[in-house]
Amino acid sequence: MSAARPHAPIVQDPAEGAVTVTDTPTPSADPTVVADRYRLETGLFLRPTPAGAYYAVCGPEPEPARRLLLALMGEPVAPALTVGAVRDWTGEGDDVAAVEVLVRAQDRGWIEGWSEASFAETESLEVVLPRLLPALSSTGMALLADDQGFAVSAHGFDDQAAEELSALSADLAILHARHRSLLHRNTSLETSAWALVDAVGNSQVGYWPLFIGDHRFVLVIGGVPRTNHPQLTDLIWTLTIRYGDD
Repeated sequence: MSAARPHAPIVQDPAEGAVTVTDTPTPSADPTVVADRYRLETGLFLRPTPAGAYYAVCGPEPEPARRLLLALMGEPVAPALTVGAVRDWTGEGDDVAAVEVLVRAQDRGWIEGWSEASFAETESLEVVLPRLLPALSSTGMALLADDQGFAVSAHGFDDQAAEELSALSADLAILHARHRSLLHRNTSLETSAWALVDAVGNSQVGYWPLFIGDHRFVLVIGGVPRTNHPQLTDLIWTLTIRYGDD
């Protein structure tokens, strides 16, 4: 990916009194105006932010923003921004409804637009995961477990620790499913992640479920998590390419 700063993929038309949400130069292509309200900066390629990539897979329930984010990671090359593509990604038949899903995703910091396309990792997981996992932890300790509680790949943990932490991820999934009604409906918690914390609440080991297609993986991170790192997007994008259509 280019080291340049990302553009905001959508800005509201300044003629409507809205504030432009990007302070970077707009691409050279003319913008597309939708319903005299939204201006799409054409010539951009969309990519989920780490927060957006995680939101896409943090739960299995379908909804428009999640469909959008998963669609962006469903191709090996970051897709170009057009109104027709936005309709396809969101599943909305109306231009305005489709663009408003994109606007909400942008407002929540889930997407960003780049003047150059980025590409998904194409090598095998055995090659890709050891390269991506260390960046997600302050200590370089991270692993990916499957839904059976087996480690797919681990970095920084010894073999026994990786085996036991992976097994615990499967037990936590059962516990979370048993109390899902309390955690999501009664308390309005919007996360399915769990952590073992120290006396002041800092995570020592955290568990982040990733629901991709019919699979549930768990990202286990030792030390302070760095889930705002671009490698999280790369990891989830890689898994979505391989398992998202199962």
